[in-house]
Amino acid sequence: MPAIAVYDRNAQKVSEMQLSDNVFGIEVNREVLHQVVVAQLANKRQGTQSAKTRAEVRGGGIKPWRQKGTGRARQGSIRAPQWIHGGVVFAPKSRSYRMSTPKKVKRLAMKSALSSKVADTNMIVLESLELEAPKTKEIVKMLSAFEAKKTLIVVEESNETVLKSARNIQGVAVIPVNNLNVYDILKFEKMIVTKNVVAKIEEVYA
Repeated sequence: MPAIAVYDRNAQKVSEMQLSDNVFGIEVNREVLHQVVVAQLANKRQGTQSAKTRAEVRGGGIKPWRQKGTGRARQGSIRAPQWIHGGVVFAPKSRSYRMSTPKKVKRLAMKSALSSKVADTNMIVLESLELEAPKTKEIVKMLSAFEAKKTLIVVEESNETVLKSARNIQGVAVIPVNNLNVYDILKFEKMIVTKNVVAKIEEVYA
């Protein structure tokens, strides 16, 4: 079982804890990570884009001039694509970009993402992260102590105090452990969690 140091908010080592091999110590599967991230980003797309083809643009039902004898190029409709206000060639239409991913693949991707963070020493475990009131400077001080810039802070539940303290810091995001996902883990360089968050992750994925 991989061991990891536990720190306080001042980056002082408090203790150590053992991590589950099944969650934080597996071999990273990059192909599965890629598959899940692509699917996650695709599922965020609204797919509401739409434009009109020449058949849908109003007007243009009559031939603008006769076929021959005018000296001009033959035209069948003023709503053809080459005309101003004409239809769009291969016009985009509303569609769903949704991609389904098997549950086992999602679980493997999550474990791979977490294991990569531990392997790269980019996961920081705190004894606790409790603030009496929203104070941005407290979070900034903590991030400076760990030399963390682009950081994902994972809390046990929707913690308004931590959220309000960190929301104005560029490159920092706060997310409840229930909303933890592969894309956010990989998007941020470092991930800060608490001992209780680690326990919840192991409870779900071990």
